Amino acid sequence: MHLTRWITGLIAAPLLILLIVAGSIQQFVLFVAAVVVTALWEYNRIVFNFSPKGKSLVYFLPEYAFGALTVLAAGTASPEWVLFTVFASLIGFGFYSLFQFKVDLQVARMVAAQIQGIVYIALPLALIVLIRTRDSGSFWVLAFLVIIFSGDTAAYYAGSYLGKHKLCPSVSPKKTIEGSLGGLAANLLVGFTLKLLFLPEVGWGGMLFMCVLLGVVGQIGDLFESVLKRTADIKDSGGILPGHGGILDRIDALLFAAPVVWIFITKIF
Repeated sequence: MHLTRWITGLIAAPLLILLIVAGSIQQFVLFVAAVVVTALWEYNRIVFNFSPKGKSLVYFLPEYAFGALTVLAAGTASPEWVLFTVFASLIGFGFYSLFQFKVDLQVARMVAAQIQGIVYIALPLALIVLIRTRDSGSFWVLAFLVIIFSGDTAAYYAGSYLGKHKLCPSVSPKKTIEGSLGGLAANLLVGFTLKLLFLPEVGWGGMLFMCVLLGVVGQIGDLFESVLKRTADIKDSGGILPGHGGILDRIDALLFAAPVVWIFITKIF
């Protein structure tokens, strides 16, 4: 498992870095839109426990479309268009429920879960696209990913080798307090390095506080996905990333952390 995990990471990481640093904004938007659709598919598989080969998949196509449109709206560098798209999805799902209720009394549950999927997955990833459209956007997107992924990796190994005290056993029995602290230490170390080498204009307090906050909310995001999976009795959201699980398994921390980095970059730094 460890070897597979590293092989997948060593293949995917250079391609992702190349896309962020050298790719056009249009290429980045299309990539993120594809990630959104894939993550929404995995999310629906968890929440609704449906077979992607069944006809029920048709009912989720509007959600995938709205998720992709939210990211495409972010490519215009306009937060207003992103919010408009999210609210358009709410209106669209609400309109659909008016006609579907007479044949499906559970339509409100489906609509609520789909709207949650847009807010949970598409909106945070759209914020990452908005960051990419800003000055020095490529740097900030890359820095954000390095902070989060380094924390994930450190938490995994610190928990594997040093973990003794359970962090939240009812949700994720394998996660430990030692792993959590190891992840936060890695978040701080990466933030310290980034500030020292590349960000002389950013204050030390703000940078280090942001990194700790990113680590904390990222871990909450990880545990939230575990709640969804345990409710559905599913181990991984998918198998597209050998050693890591599905796309949603890999980005669960990013989804909760993206709004935090957006606020710091646009309002504080």
